[in-house]
Amino acid sequence: MESDQILTAHADGVLTVTLNRPHVLNSFTSAMAAAMQSALATAARDDAVRAILLTANGRAFCAGQDLAEVLPADDGTMPDLGTVIRRDYNPIIRAIRALEKPVVCAVNGVAAGAGANLAFACDITIAGESASFIQSFSKIGLIPDGGGTFILPRIVGLQRAAALTMLGDKLPATTAKEWGLVFDVVPDAELADRSRALATRLAAMPTRGLGITKRGFNASHGHTLDEQLDLEESLQREAGTTRDYAEGVRAFIEKRKPLFEGR
Repeated sequence: MESDQILTAHADGVLTVTLNRPHVLNSFTSAMAAAMQSALATAARDDAVRAILLTANGRAFCAGQDLAEVLPADDGTMPDLGTVIRRDYNPIIRAIRALEKPVVCAVNGVAAGAGANLAFACDITIAGESASFIQSFSKIGLIPDGGGTFILPRIVGLQRAAALTMLGDKLPATTAKEWGLVFDVVPDAELADRSRALATRLAAMPTRGLGITKRGFNASHGHTLDEQLDLEESLQREAGTTRDYAEGVRAFIEKRKPLFEGR
């Protein structure tokens, strides 16, 4: 789907997906969400895409939903926000988690509401030092969406998750790192280069194995230890049949740098 609200560029095995509504802090419209879903679907199908870098233009990462699209009607009719979540946001979060390729997120400014939870759903998230995260839902009487009620308590614990979502206070990037919500915080001027370098590094790795690893992480949320151990057996069997495993072993024995294909 062509859209100027989501920009894509492909180089060095990395598909860069850029949120591009800077004049409204990259808040999501339905059209923007559809374009994002299309970009992720393309990434899943294209073997030349080995990693995804999610970033944004302007001074913010994403302010969440564009509220101008979900205002109550003049006659008092209320919007069906459940439909908005099902149509726009849930497919994006599901696609990121199901995509068996690494997804890096570069947070260049404020990430609020669904924008914050979009960043937290990615595999490796890096934030600029001036970035911040706000669970802004409570300020307008809503609940966290974009996977927030699932992701937050699992990462930061129930007490911190409750405080973040109920109080709606701004969380600085450095605290988000301390709490495990992001992988790293870097100087703002270095964010673009550092996140690009990380995505490029991942794209050159055995991405089939990385994708299988991600599948294992996803499954672990609903498994007992015994179930997860059985799954690891199955996933390792699959990983052991890949070309990248064969190449990695040969390169190790031959004392050379491996050349992985993501297969």
